[in-house]
Amino acid sequence: MSYRDKEYKFIKVNIENDIAIVQYNRPKALNAANAELVMERNEAIHEAGLDPEIKVLIMTGNEKAYSAGGDLAAMVKYGPKGAREFADKVVQSGMSLTNLPKPTIAMIAGFCMGGGFENAMCCDLRIAADNAKFALPEINVGIYPGGGATQRLPQHVSLCKAKELVFLGETFDAQTALDLGLVNMVVPLDELREKTMEVARKLCKKPAFSLRMAKEALNAAWSCSLEKGLQIETHGWAMTYGTKDAKEGMNAFLEKRKPIYTGE
Repeated sequence: MSYRDKEYKFIKVNIENDIAIVQYNRPKALNAANAELVMERNEAIHEAGLDPEIKVLIMTGNEKAYSAGGDLAAMVKYGPKGAREFADKVVQSGMSLTNLPKPTIAMIAGFCMGGGFENAMCCDLRIAADNAKFALPEINVGIYPGGGATQRLPQHVSLCKAKELVFLGETFDAQTALDLGLVNMVVPLDELREKTMEVARKLCKKPAFSLRMAKEALNAAWSCSLEKGLQIETHGWAMTYGTKDAKEGMNAFLEKRKPIYTGE
C-alpha cells in the first residue's frame, strides 16, 4: 500500500498537488516520539523521497506542538541496548531528511523540544510561528541530546552557543531562534500554514535537479574538506547542463521571459 493511502497510527500524510505534508499525530503527548512514530516517520519520508510527483516535503505538528521530543514514558524503560537502538532509528530518520533529494521544510508551532528540535534541524528550511518554543532539555532529566543535536547545532550556531543550549537545557522563543539563525522566519500563528505553503510552492517552480545538486553541495560543506566540497559543487553544477531546465532557464533569461521548468 502506498504511503499516500496508508492509515498510520501516529502520523498523518497529506498530499497537496506536488507537496507532501508529514504531520505528527500524538496530540495528547504533544507529539512526543516513541519507537513506532519514528518508524512511521522514517517510512513516510523515504517513500516521499522516491515519489516522482512530490517536489517538496513539509514536516509539521499542530498548533500546540511540533514535537515535544522523545517519549520519556517509554524511554525511561530503556537500558543501553534499547536506548542505542532507538537512537539509531532517530538518526536514520534525520539522515533521510538531510539527504532527501528534494527540499524539506519544518513548519513549527508550539513546543519544538529535544528530538523534535533535532528533527526540525534536519530540514532544509524552518518556518516558525510566533508561539514556537525551542529547547534541548535532555540534560535536565539526566541524559543529553542523542538524535543529532551535538553534531548539527554547532553547524548552525557557534560551538560556544551550542554548548550553552545543550548544557543548560533552557527554553527560548521563536525570535531568539531567528536571531540565532536556527529558523528562516517567524510569522503569526494564523499565517504559518499559508506562509509555509507559499515558500513550498515557490520551490516547486524551481528546477528540481538543480535544487537537488545545490542541496548536495551545501550539505557537503558540513562534512568534508573544502577541496572535496568544491569537487562536489563543480560536478553537480556541470551535471545541470545536461537538463532541459538549465537550457530553459538560460534561454528564458536571454529572451527576457519567465522560465517554465518541467523537471527534465
